[in-house]
Amino acid sequence: MNYDAIKYVLLRLIRLMGALLVPPLLVCLYYREWIDAAIFAAVAAVCILIGYVTAIKGKTEGKAFYAREGLVITAFAWIIFSLIGAIPFSLTGSTDNYLDSVFETVSGFTTTGSTIMTDPSVLGHGIQFWRCFTHWVGGMGILVFLLTIMPMTGGYSMHLMRAESPGPTVGKYVPKVKDTAKILYGIYIGITVTETILLMISGLSLYEALCVTFSTVGTGGFGLYPASCGVYSVASRTIITVFMAMCGINFSVYYFLLKRKWKEAWNCDEMRFYLMTIFASALLISWNAMRAGIFDAFGEAFHHSLFTVTSIMTTTGFASIDYNGWPQFSRTLIIILTFVGACAGSTGGGFKISRIVILVKNARNEIHRAIHPKSVHKVNMDGHVVEEDTVRSVSAYLAIYVMVFLISFLLVAFFESISVIDMERFDFETNLTAVAATLNNVGPGLNLVGPAGGFHDFTWASKIVLIFDMLAGRLELMPILILGSRHTWRK
Repeated sequence: MNYDAIKYVLLRLIRLMGALLVPPLLVCLYYREWIDAAIFAAVAAVCILIGYVTAIKGKTEGKAFYAREGLVITAFAWIIFSLIGAIPFSLTGSTDNYLDSVFETVSGFTTTGSTIMTDPSVLGHGIQFWRCFTHWVGGMGILVFLLTIMPMTGGYSMHLMRAESPGPTVGKYVPKVKDTAKILYGIYIGITVTETILLMISGLSLYEALCVTFSTVGTGGFGLYPASCGVYSVASRTIITVFMAMCGINFSVYYFLLKRKWKEAWNCDEMRFYLMTIFASALLISWNAMRAGIFDAFGEAFHHSLFTVTSIMTTTGFASIDYNGWPQFSRTLIIILTFVGACAGSTGGGFKISRIVILVKNARNEIHRAIHPKSVHKVNMDGHVVEEDTVRSVSAYLAIYVMVFLISFLLVAFFESISVIDMERFDFETNLTAVAATLNNVGPGLNLVGPAGGFHDFTWASKIVLIFDMLAGRLELMPILILGSRHTWRK
C-alpha cells in the first residue's frame, strides 16, 4: 500500500473542499447572512490552509498507485468530504446534531436526496445553496473533478476514475484520462447552464433555478420546499423531467453526438431500454391511477406519472405529488424501478440498466447452453461482445449487492424494533424502501420515508447503516467494502 500516494491525493482534496465552500459563502454575503458567511469562510480557510501547509511537495512521480490505492483513495475521499461538508450544517444549527448533518451531507454528495429535514424552506439561502450544490459536485464525481484540475503523471489517474465512475466498465474517450474528465465536465456544465436558463424562462428566479438545476443534473433531488417540485408550474416540471431523463443517460452518448457519430450514439442498447422502460412504466401507472380515480384527465395522470417514473429511475428523488396514495400496483412498480436505476456512465444510481441487460442476456445464453451443452454463446451489447470478465464481475456484483441489501434491511428493522415504543410505526414497507432508497441513491421511499416524509425519526444506529448504504451505493460497493479487508492494508 502506497500511503504517500493516498496522502498526496487526499490533502489536495481537502484543499479542493475549501474552494467548493466559496460559492455558498458568496450566496450568504449576497443575502447578508453574516453568521452563516463567517462559518463558511472559516471552514473554507481551514481546509485551504491544511491543503497548502501539509500537502506533499513535488509532482506525482514516485507516488505511483494502482487499483488498490485507487479504491482506498476513493472511499476516503467521499468520507472526508462528507465529514467536512457536514460542519456548516451543524454550526449553522440547520440540524439537531452532527450525525444528522453527516446524513444530510452524505445524502447530498452521493446524490441520494434522502433528508432528515422536515421543512427545508426555513434554511438560510447559503446553507440551502450548499445543500443543493453538494448534488452537483457529487453527481459527476469528486475525483473526476479533481482529475480535471490536478496534473497526474504515469497513467495512475485511471485507477481513480475506475473506482469512482458508475457502471460495469469504464473507458476513456481520448488517450488522456484528464482530457476525458474535462470532456465529461464540459458536457455536465453545458447541461447545467441550459437547464438553468430554461427554468428562469419558465418563471423561477436565478437562485431557485440554480438550486433545482444542481439537484436535477446531479440526479440528487433535494428540494427547496417540503412539497418538492409540486410548487412549480407544469412548464417547469416538464423541463425538470426532460433534464432528469437526459442525466440518466450514459454521457458517452452525448460525446458521440458532439463528434457527430450518430451510429454509435443510436447503437446504445442501454439507452433504448432505459427510455422504453420510462415510457412504458409511465403509461402503466397512468392507466392504473386513472382506474383508481386518482386523476380526472389522462394528460394530468401521464404528466405526474412520467415525472415520478423519471425521478425514480434516474434516482433523482424529486416529487410532483405524494404517490403514497397511489394504487398498490403503481407503488409496487415504483419499488421495482427503485432497484433498476439509470444508465452506466450517468449521474444516476441504482443497479444500472447495463448490468440488468448483461444479466438477462447471460441468463438466456445459459438456458440455451443447457439445451445444447456444446454450443457457444456470447453476450453482445452495443454491437460488441462483452468480455467474460465483465460478465463475471456483474454476477459477483449482484451477489454482493443482494447481501448488502439484506443485511442492511435486517439491521434497520432490528434497530427500529428495539428502539421505538410504537414498533408498528416503522413497518415493513418503510424499512424496506428506506434501505432501497439509500442503497440505490434514490431518496424517498414509501410510507414514513415517502415524498411527504423523511428520515429524521430513525434511530442513530439506523442512520449509520443508511449512511453506509448511501456511500456504498454511490461508489458501487467495492471501494467501501475493501476498507474492512486486512489484505487491503498490507504492503
